[in-house]
Amino acid sequence: MGNERLKMMIMAALFAAIMGVGAQIIIPIPPVPFTAQTLALALAATILGKRYGTLAAALYVLIGAIGVPVFAGMKSGLGILLGPTGGYILSYIPAAFIIGWISEKSGFRMPAVVAANIIGALAILVIGTVWLKFMGSLSWTGAFAGGMLPFIITDSVKAVAAAILGVMVRNRLASARLLPVLQ
Repeated sequence: MGNERLKMMIMAALFAAIMGVGAQIIIPIPPVPFTAQTLALALAATILGKRYGTLAAALYVLIGAIGVPVFAGMKSGLGILLGPTGGYILSYIPAAFIIGWISEKSGFRMPAVVAANIIGALAILVIGTVWLKFMGSLSWTGAFAGGMLPFIITDSVKAVAAAILGVMVRNRLASARLLPVLQ
């Protein structure tokens, strides 16, 4: 039992690192750049489930908060988290929980996992946009136009891709006994 927990903690740390790498794949569009970190987050939650997917997200946020440059553009620190775009990063924690929880509840069935990932992506956009509005001193229209609207389609595509790839990888890892089989 102890080995299983250690294995999952290592997987969570690995996914936190993958999120950091994904954050460096950037298409710069102000005020919030397109990155691959939300894809990595969704994969972590889909593959690892609610507990360890959320741990991966929290670890990623913590690593960036203490100064390791894992946020987009090799940035880090509390200044980023408390700045206008920090809400998007902070929302990864509840989004990972939502994705993992719905996925587990469904037994990792594809339609529910796709829905879970889309809901998680929307949670990131909503939380991030609300944060952007207040921390960036923007109007609701400005925050929506700059922080949500440009990302709805691409984040939905990333969510569907993460669901499909995540279920495939999860099934393979479970078959190889590298992940626990959840009921």
